[in-house]
Amino acid sequence: MEAIIMTLTNGYEQSDREQKLNIVNLPSLEAEAKKIIPTGGFGYIAGGSEDDWTLRQNTAAFGHLQIVPKALSNIEQPSLATHVFGLDLKTPIMMAPTAAQGLAHSQGEKDTARGVAAVGGLMAQSTYSSTSIADTAAAGNGAPQFFQLYMSKDWTFNESLLDEAVKAGVKAILLTVDATVDGYREADIVNNFQFPIPMANLTKFSEGDGKGKGIGEIYASAAQKISEDDVRRIADYTHLPVIVKGIQSPEDALRAIGAGAAGIYVSNHGGRQLNGGPASIDVLPAIAKAVNHQVPIIFDSGVRRGSHVFKALAAGADLVAMGRPVIYGLALGGAQGVQSVFEELNHELEITMQLAGTKTIEDVKHAPLTHFNYAE
Repeated sequence: MEAIIMTLTNGYEQSDREQKLNIVNLPSLEAEAKKIIPTGGFGYIAGGSEDDWTLRQNTAAFGHLQIVPKALSNIEQPSLATHVFGLDLKTPIMMAPTAAQGLAHSQGEKDTARGVAAVGGLMAQSTYSSTSIADTAAAGNGAPQFFQLYMSKDWTFNESLLDEAVKAGVKAILLTVDATVDGYREADIVNNFQFPIPMANLTKFSEGDGKGKGIGEIYASAAQKISEDDVRRIADYTHLPVIVKGIQSPEDALRAIGAGAAGIYVSNHGGRQLNGGPASIDVLPAIAKAVNHQVPIIFDSGVRRGSHVFKALAAGADLVAMGRPVIYGLALGGAQGVQSVFEELNHELEITMQLAGTKTIEDVKHAPLTHFNYAE
């Protein structure tokens, strides 16, 4: 019988596992993680909004695009290295900003930062992290990180977070614009879920600590009116690139760029916000066409395979982010589990690149895709 390795915090069982994982594929991690993450925490992590239609479509819609195999290409050992936002990265796959990682592991974001740094990747911290901006940055040991801002109605609170992020050395600010209210998340309602673990950034900066609150209460302090002026204000205040996260249409992408955005982040929040909206991969090509390389594009939502990463890059993304699979790896193996998740996806991507005749990530960005909607 496997020994239980966990920490008990406010009655909530947090994994303490620290081990490399033998991963066959990322989708298989969800069922394994469900065995060790408490029901309420797992529902918060895994769930989408309403009946999860958009959440499911995010992954299924990758089938709408197909990769063209390329023979006689005279290449071997594809390189995953890439340069974007002025950063040299060993992989185009990054960690999406994901809240409350202490629900999965006692080390939370600190272990995620360690695992991402180990593969030479980029991590984004969330405003609603379990660990502080400074502690998460320190755990990354100099590896590049972004900070994602859920803008508050209280600008003094926003300034305090941005000050901390700048002091910690983050390379850019991700401004989330698709979560002015929380999506209707039925799993949290069924589980009567309240955050059992304090959120370090809320504890430090006078908005309570998040413990004992539901997601709706947390979002109650979030700004519900966000405009182009806010993009400019954050850029002027921090002197950092501001990347607008939650873009799902060409019109919004161009509006963000007009407001001074240094990047566009195509995402539907992993199907957690507007249910019934399109899959992210379905809207990416049109957004990329409109942006036309004016600024880099980050993409997330539904990424589970190396071929998904390839398709997103070929459809116009410069970086591809993932959230839930990393959190499952965190629960199952801590920092080493996070590293294992990235290594598996990197391995799948390398295979896909070889078979598609693409030597570099830049080659992938120019690879042809075909379009055919198979019956589901």
